[in-house]
This record gives sequence, structure tokens and C-alpha cells, in this order.
Amino acid sequence: MPYEPLSRKEIEERLAVLPGWYLDGDRITRSYRLADHFTATALVIHIAQVQEELGHHSQLALGYNTVFLAVNTHSAGGVVTEQDFELARRVEKLAPGHGVR
Repeated sequence: MPYEPLSRKEIEERLAVLPGWYLDGDRITRSYRLADHFTATALVIHIAQVQEELGHHSQLALGYNTVFLAVNTHSAGGVVTEQDFELARRVEKLAPGHGVR
């Protein structure tokens, strides 16, 4: 299923309801801070599971107690699409269960 690029206005409207997410060039990004490395690792695994379910993968980085995501849609030419926001919304729902601060 092809995804259409979102306009700057559409991106800003969607970001307004996703605190902590922001536009960085041609992708939306977010960092999460957790209690320790183990909890951060568990969040990464959970995010990877969601990405597999959606068939949509982000740049995902693990630090000692941080997780960083950067998302755009490669199949649409590396731009931000609704699929990126679907992933962001799913991650936002699961993050509190991992103790995100």
C-alpha cells in the first residue's frame, strides 16, 4: 500500500498531539529516558515487535538508559507519511508501561 507524503502543516498538526516528538529534516524523532539499561532494552524489544506488526521500521538506537527513534517512510522516498505517525502513536501507548520518564 503506497503512502503519500504529508504536508508540513499536516505533520505539525499530528506532532501537536504527540508530545516529545519533533520534525528533524525529513523524519520525526523522539528520545525516551528510562530508569536503567535493562528497561531501555526491554522498550527497544517491544518497539521492534510493533514495527514487525506494522511492517514499518524506524531507526532505533539504544543508549545506557535512553531509546531514540527516527522515522520516515523509505518506500515513499524517505518522507514523513501517516504510517510514521501510526508507529509513533503505538510507541507512545506502550512507553509508559516501561516506566518512561
